[in-house]
Amino acid sequence: MSRGKNVSRMKLLTLASSASAMLLAVGCASATTYSLIVSGLGGEAAYEQRFREQAQQLRTSAHRMNGDESTCVVLSGTEATKDALRQELRALTKKATGEDQLILTLIGHGSFDGTQYRFNLPGPDLTDTDLAQWLEPVKAQVLIVNATSASGAALERWKKSDRIVISATKSGGERTATRFGQFWAEALSEAAADTNKDDVITVAEAFDYSSRKVADSFKSDALLATEHARLEGAGAQRFQVARLGAAARVSTDPQLNDLYAQRVRIERELDAVKQRKASLAVDAYYDELEGVLIRLATLQRDIDTHQAVQSP
Repeated sequence: MSRGKNVSRMKLLTLASSASAMLLAVGCASATTYSLIVSGLGGEAAYEQRFREQAQQLRTSAHRMNGDESTCVVLSGTEATKDALRQELRALTKKATGEDQLILTLIGHGSFDGTQYRFNLPGPDLTDTDLAQWLEPVKAQVLIVNATSASGAALERWKKSDRIVISATKSGGERTATRFGQFWAEALSEAAADTNKDDVITVAEAFDYSSRKVADSFKSDALLATEHARLEGAGAQRFQVARLGAAARVSTDPQLNDLYAQRVRIERELDAVKQRKASLAVDAYYDELEGVLIRLATLQRDIDTHQAVQSP
């Protein structure tokens, strides 16, 4: 192998490493990330307030992801019904593609009777069977964050090879009101959760942060932990749930949002090339890598130019 090729490949590896600062999480990212947040019954004023605050935090984080408030729906209070959730999932089934992501977050109280998990809502409760059926036709890549008590009982029913499911408890037997939701909402806006400091928070980073904070809170209160979160499914290190700082997409500019969407698609291509490295000939791998990196750099230049023109 010539020295010139070695130098070129070293440059490509450097570029790829730099690009990874933006896209560690993008392997499972999509052109659009939809967020559906359901805040269930609190039963007491203190819980109602807590659940509303968590839902609002998650709404703000969702806006930073896309810069588009229309991609986030919050169902709370009397609007958080079983039928309303079904209607929202039907709408998402029609418009979400396989390139999109759906983050479904359940906040509130859950129960388990030994056979079936239920999420407490105004009117009829949502069962684990209901949600499993309604999610089946959704084409988007799905993350379910079930922050309710007894949530571990639904995990086995909801998990699939192409889906990530998080439960605040390890089983249906952990029935005490959970703390996980509070720290999950916090993680999506907290720089401390961004362990590799790339301004992108992945499922894995948010889960680790939230789980650690839950454990610390019980220790601080000198109490035995009554909840132990679980995560099932592949891709948690690539599925992004929040963007901070320069990576945030807080924009009402349709052209800029379109550029962001293009960048995500190219980032997906780059990650796909890297995943195929072992199956490609050396020269073919670096040729593909170079082509995608050039397109990514060109697009990033366009984004920077557009932002500079729009800045006051």
